[in-house]
Amino acid sequence: MTPTPAPIPGRLWLIAALVGAGAFMAMLDATLVNLAVASVGTELTAPLASVQWIITGYLIAMAMSLPLTGWLGRRCGYGRLWCLALLVFVLASAACALAGELATLIAFRVVQGLAAGLMVPAGQAVLGAAAGPAQLGRLMGALGVVVSLGPALGPAFGGLLLEQMSWRWLFGINVPLGALALWLARRHVPAGERDSSRAPDWPGLVLLGLGLPLLLGGATALGEPGRGAWAAAGAGLLLCGLFACVALRRRHPLIDLSLLAAPRFALATLTTAFTGASLYGALFLLPLYLQEGYGYAASSIGLWLLVMGLGSAAALYVGGALTDRLGAAPVIVSGAVLLLLSTLPFLGEAPLPPWLLAVCLVTRGIGVALAQMPAMTAAVVTREQVGDAATLVNIVQRIGGALGAAALVVVLVDVMTPARPADYRVAFAVLLVAALVAMVAGLLLWRYRSTAQA
Repeated sequence: MTPTPAPIPGRLWLIAALVGAGAFMAMLDATLVNLAVASVGTELTAPLASVQWIITGYLIAMAMSLPLTGWLGRRCGYGRLWCLALLVFVLASAACALAGELATLIAFRVVQGLAAGLMVPAGQAVLGAAAGPAQLGRLMGALGVVVSLGPALGPAFGGLLLEQMSWRWLFGINVPLGALALWLARRHVPAGERDSSRAPDWPGLVLLGLGLPLLLGGATALGEPGRGAWAAAGAGLLLCGLFACVALRRRHPLIDLSLLAAPRFALATLTTAFTGASLYGALFLLPLYLQEGYGYAASSIGLWLLVMGLGSAAALYVGGALTDRLGAAPVIVSGAVLLLLSTLPFLGEAPLPPWLLAVCLVTRGIGVALAQMPAMTAAVVTREQVGDAATLVNIVQRIGGALGAAALVVVLVDVMTPARPADYRVAFAVLLVAALVAMVAGLLLWRYRSTAQA
């Protein structure tokens, strides 16, 4: 009989709540502002093409600062880095709320994104260093609930704020929440150990700092006319490849890629890549499918996506508890199987009846939760390497998400001429393949765990 995991001390729950609050604000701001584009353009008398940079600039900045997390965390201590990133995020939020012109708003959105890119993996590293292996699944599951609620609640919460108040409150709401988290963090978030002996890896920083945003930005824009997106994605891929070559030869690289030599870490990271592709690919594909196949308005589509997000939130803590009890691999496999089963009905020609659509979306949300968060838990290694592990897993997850969405863009552009709901079957088949690869990686991780314990 599998032993029941020991209770988690209240101190660890408080740390998880604090780093979760930072991650919630960072992920909420990634989707919350999407609804304010028209309002910002009207008030600041700016064209839509320019206003879009308040969204694009934030996402690109998040990608640019991610590679710095490991080095800064070692140099400052991950707790100090998290507090500093949260402070900068709160100050930038206040500046965004007070911005009087678009250029100022975009500039502080970039600062927000840079802070958010550091805050999320640094928070995971703080939690990974503070908790023991038998506690990490439940803590990461609880953290995942908070993180997944950000994108899920963003459209609904943002719409309510815009109806009742100004768009400036989309940024201003971060100030009291962040200030409270900072006040509590001073006493309860461990500062972490400092190691100032390692010099920065400037070649790695330049290669990955340029390559990652080019790859993610180019992949995201592959559906746009012209070849600029393809050129950006190709250049980004080349720079990331050069970074890998340089990092493997340096004694103290920006990110320790030798972690991938460990089968457990490599398989867990591969799983996060394909669950990321399944998650972000579905977030791109489903709104188009619901609009074409069902004729839903934007408000109705947001509610359907909220159903999927709430399914993830409901399953994440349960998945974490099961990970602590059974290990990550069986939970990952069960999640991938749910992803497969929830995708199969979309391969038919006719749109699904509403009741079946709801079941599929809830099941997909549960499947993503059970497959992704245990994989991120399994990728946490020794306390000395936890920062590099958290950074690398976050980078791989984002690359997987961007490339998954890009693959669907290519499929839809090539297949859907003219656009018909039945043509979406090919796109959903891509999501099916992503779920299948995640399942195979989970099975291999399960087998490796059994072999290692034998």
